[in-house]
Amino acid sequence: MTPPAGEHRPGFYACRSDEIEPGGRVIRELNGRSVGVFNVDGRFYALRNRCPHAGGALCLGPVTGTTLPARDFSFVYGMQGRILRCAWHGWEFEIATGRCLPDPRMRAKTYPVVVEDGAVYVMI
Repeated sequence: MTPPAGEHRPGFYACRSDEIEPGGRVIRELNGRSVGVFNVDGRFYALRNRCPHAGGALCLGPVTGTTLPARDFSFVYGMQGRILRCAWHGWEFEIATGRCLPDPRMRAKTYPVVVEDGAVYVMI
């Protein structure tokens, strides 16, 4: 992939911002790394396409929500569209931060994203 014509841009060109609908993703090879770029409510995030738990292709898993504790010791479903579930073992990661929900000591690798003139760049 090549960036749109013009002066030097930051990072590695991933796609046009309109290529990823809200709730969607693209997976690209950028600077020798497989990276998933996600659109969460109009904001873009990038995660390394590797689960820190067992090395699976993390970004191929479903984008979902998760169960959250409620005040009455029950659970409610929340964070819809903000959680990435690894297809191998079901571990859940917050897309915006890479935080692993079942084990906060683990994190998926995240990369900063810059959107300029409709182009999405990942800072690797």
